[in-house]
Amino acid sequence: MAEFGMDNNIVLIGFMGAGKSTVSEYLKDTYGMDVVEMDQVIAERVGMSIPDIFEIHGEEYFRNLETGLLKELQSRKNTVISCGGGAALREENVVEMKKNGRVVFLTAAPETVYERVKGSDERPILNGNKNVNYIAKLMEKRRAKYEAAADVLVATDGRDVQSICEEIMKKVTE
Repeated sequence: MAEFGMDNNIVLIGFMGAGKSTVSEYLKDTYGMDVVEMDQVIAERVGMSIPDIFEIHGEEYFRNLETGLLKELQSRKNTVISCGGGAALREENVVEMKKNGRVVFLTAAPETVYERVKGSDERPILNGNKNVNYIAKLMEKRRAKYEAAADVLVATDGRDVQSICEEIMKKVTE
């Protein structure tokens, strides 16, 4: 497999359950890229889970941490930056994402997202609302912001991770 020659990073955005973590892992294993899961890094630094950060400190505090981390990551090369589901909703975050590299919006149908997240408790935004209808409404509310942030769109529905990643690599290196 050819080495990924770009010095730039790939910034993955998309709704929870769109496949950002799965895609990150594959890019790491196949193309030898570093991976930064932003939510994971923030949770480790603060010393609490994302749901707890939201509950105790509020969303604004969390978004500020995201913005700071996106700025910090601009010194990195050959890195996949997997953003939390809400990162692209903040204008300032989008500006910083663009400085990091190519922003890839992974899309998925609400039904697909539901199937992928229904077993998880780590989704504070969905608590008490784990159904296709609610997910569809939330996705619709966010879609324009995701699309505005993205350099590249890649659909993940009914596809294996290899074909998704091949499409990403093709599009970001064009």
